[in-house]
Amino acid sequence: MEKSNNLRSSVYLSITAIIWGIAFVFQSMGNDSMGAFTFTASRYFLGFLFLLPILLIKYYHPRFLADSDEIPLKKIPKRFTVVGGVLCGLALGTATIFQQYGLKNTSVGKAGFITTLYIILTPILGLLLGRKCRFTVWIGAFAAILGMYLLCVKDGFYIESGDLLVFICAIFFSVHIMIIDSFAPKTNGVLLSCIQFLISSVFCGVIAFIVEQPSFEQLQNALIPILYTGIMSSGVAYTMQILGQRNFNPTVAAMIMSFESVISAVAGYFAWKWNFLTQDQSLNLLQIIGCVIVFGAVIFVQLPIGKIKRHGD
Repeated sequence: MEKSNNLRSSVYLSITAIIWGIAFVFQSMGNDSMGAFTFTASRYFLGFLFLLPILLIKYYHPRFLADSDEIPLKKIPKRFTVVGGVLCGLALGTATIFQQYGLKNTSVGKAGFITTLYIILTPILGLLLGRKCRFTVWIGAFAAILGMYLLCVKDGFYIESGDLLVFICAIFFSVHIMIIDSFAPKTNGVLLSCIQFLISSVFCGVIAFIVEQPSFEQLQNALIPILYTGIMSSGVAYTMQILGQRNFNPTVAAMIMSFESVISAVAGYFAWKWNFLTQDQSLNLLQIIGCVIVFGAVIFVQLPIGKIKRHGD
């Protein structure tokens, strides 16, 4: 029975990684039709609308998609949850904006691998909060720096602006994860996510009306990218993540979901070959080696080496 549940969880998380990896293609396509703030506001508002009925169902049927230790909606600390949702929404919106702008000047595959560095950056940023950092994280960080060099630095020793923006995006995703880690255990996960999508949408939407010129025509032209990133990447993938991580090893779960970086590279290449993207998405040999090193570093920092050693002692 346990093996069957583990297999089901692995399938759910694999689907999540595939959806998130392909999302980079649609984000890049969205840049062709509208500004970054307009696109981000649109996708997260759609994600909010998708989760809203799930939230209502969970309110009247608490066992729907419930984790074993999840707090029922009727018993959550409301003010605490709102504060957490606002902070998560601002961090998520900021991270996505940097990612969206970065995709204008870098390939889908490179963006996917650079974004995945949040798995290494999160424990390093945790040092600022007094949290211990395992030695494997430092090894992984140095390996990731080497991989990033091969992946991003061209002749003349410069990094493209898009690569730098996506790296900043990874930093904000790390901040986003740390905020979730502080608030999620004390509130309801679906409600927290629903609030963060709404805040991200409002935050980016207000700026969009100031610095961009949103129009209904833009929404029509970017309808498919918005539908995919809003419903699939935000709504469906989030639900799959909840189902997959329930009673499943979190380290293994993170390793499975980190495959989104590989999926993004493959999806970006075929999207370019099939003329869905105009920007060259191919990678040279050194960049491929850099991808392998970055991905290896991401996997390495998630291996429970310290735990295994202590168990052996």
